[in-house]
Amino acid sequence: MPRAKVTFQDIDVSVTVPAGTRLIEVSEKVGAGIVYGCREGECCTCLTKIISGAENFAPPSILEDQVLKDNMAPRRHRLACQAQILGGEIVVMPA
Repeated sequence: MPRAKVTFQDIDVSVTVPAGTRLIEVSEKVGAGIVYGCREGECCTCLTKIISGAENFAPPSILEDQVLKDNMAPRRHRLACQAQILGGEIVVMPA
């Protein structure tokens, strides 16, 4: 099974995770600073800047793409609750 190395620049922690993992799941496990209000109905609170490795994520879903547009998210930002890791090396930072 493919794996990926994810580095959270805000806390200087790197972990290896299986492909298919969502970024928010990794963030929760390592205690990174990505906050989220998805479960309380506050969409776009988990906006995360992709420092490097953007090509190592699955493309945004139609829903994620629309939320990013509606919130005028800057380029190279993804929703951690939606961003699915495919492999390779990724560096992220809370927006």
